[in-house]
Amino acid sequence: MKKRHEQKLVVLSIALLLIFNIPLVLIFNNEDVIFGVPVFYFSIFSLWLVSVVVSYVVLKRHYE
Repeated sequence: MKKRHEQKLVVLSIALLLIFNIPLVLIFNNEDVIFGVPVFYFSIFSLWLVSVVVSYVVLKRHYE
């Protein structure tokens, strides 16, 4: 794997560590709903999905 791709994945990991930190996660802990799903769960799973997609894109470019 190229050094550039490794650096992108490390930056993504550090960003996720900061984003999923308890004080930032509790900002979304309220009783509102989006599409029938509580905002807390929607934000956690949407951020998780975005991180999976970004990781996939970085790794896909590596193997081309």
